[in-house]
Amino acid sequence: MANRNLIRFDWAMKRLLRNKADYTVLEGFLSELMKEDIIIESILESESNQQIEIDKYNRVDILVKNAKGELVIIEVQNQLEYDYFQRMIYGSSKAVTEYISLGESYKQVKKVYSVNIVYFDLGQGEDYVYHGKTHFLGIHKKDSLELSAKQKMLMGSNVTPSDLFPEYYVIKVNQFDDVARDTLDEWIYYFKNNEIKEEFKAKGLLQAKELLRVDQLSEDEQAKYKLHLKNLRDEASRLFTLKADAEFKLIEERNIAIAKGLKKDGVPYEIIAKNTGLTIPQIESL
Repeated sequence: MANRNLIRFDWAMKRLLRNKADYTVLEGFLSELMKEDIIIESILESESNQQIEIDKYNRVDILVKNAKGELVIIEVQNQLEYDYFQRMIYGSSKAVTEYISLGESYKQVKKVYSVNIVYFDLGQGEDYVYHGKTHFLGIHKKDSLELSAKQKMLMGSNVTPSDLFPEYYVIKVNQFDDVARDTLDEWIYYFKNNEIKEEFKAKGLLQAKELLRVDQLSEDEQAKYKLHLKNLRDEASRLFTLKADAEFKLIEERNIAIAKGLKKDGVPYEIIAKNTGLTIPQIESL
C-alpha cells in the first residue's frame, strides 16, 4: 500500500531536512540523481533566508556541501518565471564567489551543482529531466579541449574542463507521466504526488516515508503546513486568473480589430455581431 499524505518536498527542505540526522533523505535523492553515493557534510546559508514575503511559498532553496567539498544548490520553484535560466546562472555564480576566501588561488574554487525542481514547463523539450554541462569544442578541428599534463598533475589525471564548471539539473515535475522506470523516477513520483509506493526502493525514500508524514508534525506545524498549501493554491489561482484575463483581453482586442475592418467594408452590424461576439452598441461606437 502506498504511503499517502506526505509532506511536500519544498516544505520538507525548508523545515525538516536541515538536521544532520535527517541528511539521509537529501543524500538519497542526490545519489539517485547524480548516480554516485553523495554524503552531505553540512548545510550552508541559502537564499531562502533572505527571501521577500511574496516568494516565500513560491520558491525554496538549500545549499549543501558534500564530503568532496563540492557545493550543491537544490531549489524548488512552484510558479512560472520566464527568466528562470538566468536565475540558475546567478545562483551558481553566487555560490562560486561567496565560498572562496580573499587571497585564495582560483584552484580553491568549488565545483557547483545546481539542481532545479520546477513545477512549470521550463523551456521547450520532451523530456522531464535535463542535465547541462560546459563542453569546449574546437570550431575548426571539432576536438574537445582537455587539460594539459601539468594541469592534470595538479587537479587529477581524469579531470576535464567540464568537471571544473558548474553543472545544472532541471527536473520538470509536471511533465513526468507517473510511470517510475528507475529509482530517480521514484523520487520524481514523490515530488509530483506527495506519495511513496511500497515497492519503491530508491535511496532515501524509506527514511522520507517515515520522516515526511503529515501526522508526524506537531499541531502548530500542521497548521503552518496547511497555510503553506493554501498559499500555493491561492497563488496558482491568482496566476490562472491573470492568464485568463490576458487571454480574454487578446480575444477582445482581436474581435474589435475584426469588427472595425468589417464595419469599414460596409458589412451589416448583425453579421459583425454574429462573427465577433460584440453587441450592436459596441459596434456602433467603434
